[in-house]
Amino acid sequence: MDYFELTVNIEPRDPWSDILVAELAELGFESFVETDLGIQAYAPVQIGDVSSILKETCIHNNAEIQVDWKLEEIPHQNWNASWEESFDPVLVDSRLAIIAPFHEVSDFPDRELIVIQPQMSFGTGHHQTTYLMSQFVMDLEEMPARVLDMGTGTGVLAILAEKKGATDILAVDIESWSVENTIENAARNGCTKIRGLLGDIDSIEEKDFGVILANINKNVLKRHLPDYAKLCSNNGLLFLSGFFTSDVSELEDAAKQAGFELLEVREKETWASMKLKKVEI
Repeated sequence: MDYFELTVNIEPRDPWSDILVAELAELGFESFVETDLGIQAYAPVQIGDVSSILKETCIHNNAEIQVDWKLEEIPHQNWNASWEESFDPVLVDSRLAIIAPFHEVSDFPDRELIVIQPQMSFGTGHHQTTYLMSQFVMDLEEMPARVLDMGTGTGVLAILAEKKGATDILAVDIESWSVENTIENAARNGCTKIRGLLGDIDSIEEKDFGVILANINKNVLKRHLPDYAKLCSNNGLLFLSGFFTSDVSELEDAAKQAGFELLEVREKETWASMKLKKVEI
């Protein structure tokens, strides 16, 4: 699949770049990269007329900012090179380093290592949301046997779940390249308990997951919450991220309606992650 790369330079950058990311995510853009001058946003070319889409965002006719943008179409095969250029290690406290094959392992002593081939599932907020979700997983005193990693991306959370003791992990994504990349990354990290599944939430025929991990975006999470409740075991845990701190109350209300209670919220910069428990019925 070919993608659009939208580069937007904004002055002042804060808070407008974060606002623009949130709006573009709502409008169908999938991944983002922060730059010194603003953002780069990525969407399948099927999204349509990007100039019309931008008219629905904060940068349209905004007297408070100066902005310029450009659009480029990128063939699928060039993704690896594009993302290698922008991928930095994700360091979770002093315990974990998520690195790429081109990083030097010796630069990260005394940390658990996860080595992945970076793909376009990493973007703006990837440090923050991956950090928060990884931190939650690492803080679990006991990892349930069965784990669902929804929107697995590059498989980081699935790999971490196995390293923490999970013995049956289903890693699901709507993109075939993501499922393939997850399986490759699992093998790269010596993981043998991870199964890849291509599809959306309705493709999952199993139930009774002790932990569900979903680092996606607010709209998808809200739509999936009733399904997460069906897939999660009683008193099972649901971890959500991929949204802004301003979205927490909205997601908490939706989760409560679906049968979850909020246990904890963690924040990093403007991003948030939630730990919830399915109420026993």
